[in-house]
Amino acid sequence: MAKKVGITETILRDAHQSLVATRMTTEEMLPIVEKLDNMGYHSLEAWGGATFDACLRFLNEDPWERLRKFKSIAKKTPLQMLFRGQNILGYRHYADDVVEYFVQKSIANGIDILRIFDALNDIRNFETAIAATKKENGHVQAAVCYTISPVHNNDTFIQLAKQLEDMGADSICIKDMAGLLKPYVAYDLVKGMKEAVKIPIQLHTHYTSGVASMTYLKAIEAGVDVVDCALSPFAMGTSQPPTEPLVATLQGTEYDTGISLDALSEVTAFFRPLREKYLQSGLLDAKVLGVDINTLVYQVPGGMLSNLVSQLKQQNKMDKYEEVLEEVPKVRKDFGYPPLVTPTSQIVGTQAVLNVLMGERYKMVTKESKGLVKGEYGKTPVAIDDEFRKSIIGDEKPVEGRPADHIPPELDKLRDEIKEYIEQDEDVLSYALFDQVAIKFFEKRRAAKYKIETSLVDMQNMTHPV
Repeated sequence: MAKKVGITETILRDAHQSLVATRMTTEEMLPIVEKLDNMGYHSLEAWGGATFDACLRFLNEDPWERLRKFKSIAKKTPLQMLFRGQNILGYRHYADDVVEYFVQKSIANGIDILRIFDALNDIRNFETAIAATKKENGHVQAAVCYTISPVHNNDTFIQLAKQLEDMGADSICIKDMAGLLKPYVAYDLVKGMKEAVKIPIQLHTHYTSGVASMTYLKAIEAGVDVVDCALSPFAMGTSQPPTEPLVATLQGTEYDTGISLDALSEVTAFFRPLREKYLQSGLLDAKVLGVDINTLVYQVPGGMLSNLVSQLKQQNKMDKYEEVLEEVPKVRKDFGYPPLVTPTSQIVGTQAVLNVLMGERYKMVTKESKGLVKGEYGKTPVAIDDEFRKSIIGDEKPVEGRPADHIPPELDKLRDEIKEYIEQDEDVLSYALFDQVAIKFFEKRRAAKYKIETSLVDMQNMTHPV
């Protein structure tokens, strides 16, 4: 039985993360939040992913304050975030007490839906985040990272979705971070998943390979409940399919989204000047707006492609680009076929660049590559060859069991390390994820506060001369 299709709008998070490295500021977005809230979206994806890092590192903003400001305006539509399971929003595994506290504070500050994923699809890395979200009465959307490899197929993803439902997920997201999911495969995957689980299914993809809107249509025909879209000024390329054409396509059909095209036109107009601003500044590069069929050939996500280009440019070795692209699938095979999503995409990509530039494979191995091979990130889809593992980590013992079981509680120690900077409970979490970056932010915040206080004292002295 067909029904209204829900849309999660990604303009406040993944759209600008994918196209302009998450550089949109809170002040740029705030004026339109009320209109977005009145649109009738299923949810607004507004936080998580790289927003946290970008706020602290580049925008001199408190990510927690951003979330609170959004929530103070968006009263009708659930706010959604992307959460990397045991990685939270950082690049390593954190202790359970940090994961639990982060979930608690995310929900307390305004998050309704946590989309939780693990880069290796290792269900052990979902356990703590799911339990913590349930405890705080948040909505658990457990994500299945979609990828293509000799060991991945629709059945493996359907089985994973069933396991996640059994663990307490309230909905499932098929997370196609690289734009690899083709239309007819999507139809079969959604149909199979709908038969296997009772909870709603949402589909997230990127336009990188050019098939995404067609993939959405086939998924909708197969019964998908919600899809992720971005308003057109920040859609397509390495971002999501555009919202407006999908709403127009479904209008008047049994799948009608119920969203008004006139109202959409108004919010789209708000973002057009912002797109122009980022195009002129060079932050929005025309390269990320096109279709790249290499995505399907090498299974490399758009964000990973831009990383590879940046690394090669720094070394003045752009002539090695094709060679690096061919090396990526080889490294991925050696590493047990991990899906390529943060942080595994960065680990595999950087290692591929090193292998090519050094002129010898694995002559230089990054700390993160060693960690992945050792099992610090969890269980890879295929067991890593013993001989290969030994060549990378020597006689070190591989990690057995759930990686976080080997990490002692961290919260008290972290609090103690930054007690002089703490102005709100959440500061310890900012520091836990991005230590030195957070401290620089805290110092700037303190300096700004001191400046305001000093000027207030000066004004007072002028009003009441001694």
